Amino acid sequence: MPSRVPCPDALPKPRWLYKKIPCTDLTRVFANMRAIFEELRLYTVCEGARCPNQMDCFAEGTATFMILGEICTRNCRFCAVKKGNPKPPDPEEPWRVAEAVRRLGLTHAVVTSVTRDDLPDGGAFQFAQTVRAIRRLNPRTTVEVLVPDFKDDERALQEVLEAEPDVLNHNVETVPRLYSMVRPQANYERSLHLLARAHKIKPSLITKSGLMVGLGESEEEVLKVLEDLRAAGCSIVTIGQYLRPSLHHLPVARYVPPDEFERFKQIAFEMGFQFVASAPFVRSSYRAAKALQAVRGNHRG
Repeated sequence: MPSRVPCPDALPKPRWLYKKIPCTDLTRVFANMRAIFEELRLYTVCEGARCPNQMDCFAEGTATFMILGEICTRNCRFCAVKKGNPKPPDPEEPWRVAEAVRRLGLTHAVVTSVTRDDLPDGGAFQFAQTVRAIRRLNPRTTVEVLVPDFKDDERALQEVLEAEPDVLNHNVETVPRLYSMVRPQANYERSLHLLARAHKIKPSLITKSGLMVGLGESEEEVLKVLEDLRAAGCSIVTIGQYLRPSLHHLPVARYVPPDEFERFKQIAFEMGFQFVASAPFVRSSYRAAKALQAVRGNHRG
């Protein structure tokens, strides 16, 4: 694994990137949810990736479960999730996730994972089992999966789709030109191919993707990514500001002002996306339940 040399940020954080501290009642809800995760030995990407919205989402009773452990086999330079050699999959983990969904009373559950290139199926079986377990214990809960690229293995993708998630999400994260710097073990075309293949295999499935800005991309490059995602069949897209999780990660190249996020949002709607979340603090699972409802409402209309 290549070493990371600390590089200080040269940019001061703008005023729109400071969040208010929630009230005492909300922090109590946050503590209760964390206690459930600890008791059931579960991880959330909210905490593992140091998401800036975790207090807000926990306070609303929502969270994104991270299965297959907390150790990732890839070395993306934007991500705070731990890197190294992970443990074998835990066959009881899907049921613990389902139990957490039940205890929390979630109407929409989001399930993601670390990338498991060490597994023959990339973790697809564990995803499928988790979707099925959630459905068995929580038949009215909708399920969204945020999957890795499975190294372009169609059988792995098919296994996840056969579990019938309501939404399949896979993030492209950044523009193609920056992949070698930001996601050195990933491939932009492979990610697009996964989304397009999922849409082709199951046209009724809602597919979704997301990207970060502020890493050195141009506006033209962002718009081209949006065009590519629409061509791949995506109905939902999320766009958020990259925030450096530590001095050992990539520095922020630019803080994108809110009005530019709003412009991206309007352009994405004009391209045909049915739900767009575009703002500095937006992350992949931001208002995930609302996004699903919006797309389903459009289909009924």
